[in-house]
Amino acid sequence: MDMAANMIKAIRRCFSNAERVIDRFHVQTLAYDAVQEVRIKYRWEALDEENKLIDAAKKNKQTYQPEVFSNGDTLKQLLARSRYLLFKHQSKWTGSQKERADILFPRYPELHKTYELAIRLGNIFTICKSKQQAFKRLAIWYNDVEAAGIESFKTVSRLVQNHYLSILNFFNNRSTNASAGSFNAKVKAFRAALRGVRDTSFFLFRLANIYA
Repeated sequence: MDMAANMIKAIRRCFSNAERVIDRFHVQTLAYDAVQEVRIKYRWEALDEENKLIDAAKKNKQTYQPEVFSNGDTLKQLLARSRYLLFKHQSKWTGSQKERADILFPRYPELHKTYELAIRLGNIFTICKSKQQAFKRLAIWYNDVEAAGIESFKTVSRLVQNHYLSILNFFNNRSTNASAGSFNAKVKAFRAALRGVRDTSFFLFRLANIYA
């Protein structure tokens, strides 16, 4: 499940003996959202700076020429087009994404630091084989986030601290709701293809025949 308080309350009431597992994908998504928040902040700053330079060039009756990097991107393009590489492990980057990262990270070291923190959090779920091992790595990660002082990641670290027991329950059976999430996406796509549902019973009948 996710970290919603109403869901936690419902689970405690309806399934009092259940072992609650915070899905790893919800945890990792929070970390990647924090990375994107830093990227967007820099992008707005770049857009604002470019507008100021354009205005200054107009006043001096000159043509504004933005800085163009070795891959052909301007600064605002670099920050806009870096969105997808920040969701991926560097081992899965394409050639153009690697080139873009080599330009981006030296220019924005804080963004590089947030990306590494997000990847390290994901690695805990991939590498660790036991709760004890994961707990140690999670504690080190938490301390590193505190030392980094990045505001967007402080929120993530507080959520991890508040829910760490349920997060670590993942390592009991390595349980996720990925299959349920995938099936939910199929149901939504099927419903969208029908342009909505008027007869719920018939819709469920068709759904059961196709996917059951």
